[in-house]
Amino acid sequence: MYNGLNELLGADKIKQNEPMSNHTTFKIGGPADVMVLPVTIADIKTTITYCRQNNHPLFIFGLGSNLVVRDKGIRGIVVKIGNNLKAVNVSGTEIYAQAGIRLSELARKAADNALSGLEFAEGIPGSLGGAVVMNAGAYDGEIKDVVTEVEAISASGEERVFAAAEMDFSYRRSVFQHNDYIIVAARMKLRPGAKPEIQSRMREYARSRREKQPLEYPSAGSVFRRPPGYFVGPMIEKMGLKGYSIGGAQVSEKHAGFIINTGDATAADVLDLIAMITKSAREQFGVELQPEIRVVGEP
Repeated sequence: MYNGLNELLGADKIKQNEPMSNHTTFKIGGPADVMVLPVTIADIKTTITYCRQNNHPLFIFGLGSNLVVRDKGIRGIVVKIGNNLKAVNVSGTEIYAQAGIRLSELARKAADNALSGLEFAEGIPGSLGGAVVMNAGAYDGEIKDVVTEVEAISASGEERVFAAAEMDFSYRRSVFQHNDYIIVAARMKLRPGAKPEIQSRMREYARSRREKQPLEYPSAGSVFRRPPGYFVGPMIEKMGLKGYSIGGAQVSEKHAGFIINTGDATAADVLDLIAMITKSAREQFGVELQPEIRVVGEP
């Protein structure tokens, strides 16, 4: 796999046996057999074609902010879009951006251009592509509120533009969780605003995050989707699990909706803790909690 991609892309874009713990916000995960760091959309298409022709498994991710990679790592080829494809163009009230840009960086770019609508994204650690896949949101804003088009590539290499109505957005969901398309860019429609007011809201959101979330520890953000009629953090507190640990994984004492890596957590620790919380919620509240984070890799 390495040699074949090396010939197509060049050694500077490829890593072999790369620890996924270096590429996830949880700082957890075994090695990927081969990791590709694309610089252009053409690099992604080349990699997709190579995998299809040679029957190699392919996994694509952004910045690893919503990801638990199991301890044995990922077999096959992994493509990291985050931090690589991040070109941005602002035209009037529209922003066109590649999928690898950090969402918080994009929010600041909008603010610099006196455009409102992305303030909620201040402090969200993921990439634009991952935000579209998950319909990321906070502070009464969601990515679906601003995205008008998405450019994507299928597993067969087909390029397609999705209109907003085709993306089937709902709470932390989109059509991209159920199809084989890889998001490479998005177009957003914002609204004019006063730059000082936009920046003030973003500072307030950032302050609120620092106060309420355990940003000082590695994590993957909120672990569970919010079930109807409940808030996950208070529910976990009522179950007596706030601060509970398995190995190096701990239910945050600052916000019980987060699981943190206290320093030496394994993916198995995190998954065992998720299973315990899920079981307790089912037994004590009759609620089936659904993880918001994605779990990948070899058990």
